Amino acid sequence: MFSKTGRMPFMQKVLLVLCVVALTQCAAADIDTGKTQDRPARIIAIGGSITEIIYALGGEARLVAVDSTSMYPAAALAQHPSVGYMRTLSAEPILSVNPDLILAVDDAGPPAALEQLRTAGVRVLNIPDEPSMAGVFTKIRHIAEVLGLEARGAELISKLDAEYQSLLRTLNRVETRPEVLFLLSVGRGAALAAGGDTSAHSMISLAGGNNVMQQLSGYKPVTPEAIITAAPQVIVALRRTLARYDDKETFFSQPELAATPAARQGRLATFDALYLIGFGPRTVRAVRELAAEFHPDLFDSRHTQSERLP
Repeated sequence: MFSKTGRMPFMQKVLLVLCVVALTQCAAADIDTGKTQDRPARIIAIGGSITEIIYALGGEARLVAVDSTSMYPAAALAQHPSVGYMRTLSAEPILSVNPDLILAVDDAGPPAALEQLRTAGVRVLNIPDEPSMAGVFTKIRHIAEVLGLEARGAELISKLDAEYQSLLRTLNRVETRPEVLFLLSVGRGAALAAGGDTSAHSMISLAGGNNVMQQLSGYKPVTPEAIITAAPQVIVALRRTLARYDDKETFFSQPELAATPAARQGRLATFDALYLIGFGPRTVRAVRELAAEFHPDLFDSRHTQSERLP
């Protein structure tokens, strides 16, 4: 390889430089397409907010499957197979798409299925899911780091934080908090309400309301008497719940609701579940819209209809 003088011939120098350049380009290509160990190329997202964050960061090309809660954007389920509901996962359909990484929201499971995936050699990362704006930022930061998109993550967090700080300036003008009841479901004399340690409770608080069932833990059945005694001024429900009734009047005609101040005043706010309690990139918008329902005098009514769409 070397001449008698100990020097490398000119043409061999050229070839060596070309090889170095080629190797550098290959490494760069691997980073761009997520093919290095730190840049997983075949990701399954378990949890609607995780999927939404991946899309917001521009990393959706790496998704090979999602779970059934990944309702936004619509392309998530339209373009990727579903591996089932996030809390009733099975290892077989997940392994069939050959993932190299599973990003799962904290309460995904069952644990036995996740352990089976780890045993099969699949990397499974649990993403914290604290229902707060700080929790949203932490979730974005974690996912951005895994995808190698830290700069985009920081940009997204900065944008959302600026929007949230602007919203807080308006919410600081709130003088009285309405009594609010969040219903996960209602009908046939049985209502399922949100207690104090739920995502719904966090949203009510962020939007300047008072959860009338905050003494409960989780989502619990409540009696008509308990609802009447709580006297909610506003009822918040999911769209899928209202869809079971012909209109708002029919909804409020339910015995457990008819005697409430909310029914008498017709104050019902309905939302898509992922939009309202998913705690993802659209959470600031969701808080603003919910706050507009609680405090219409503080918000421009033009925002509520446009922001209602998930």
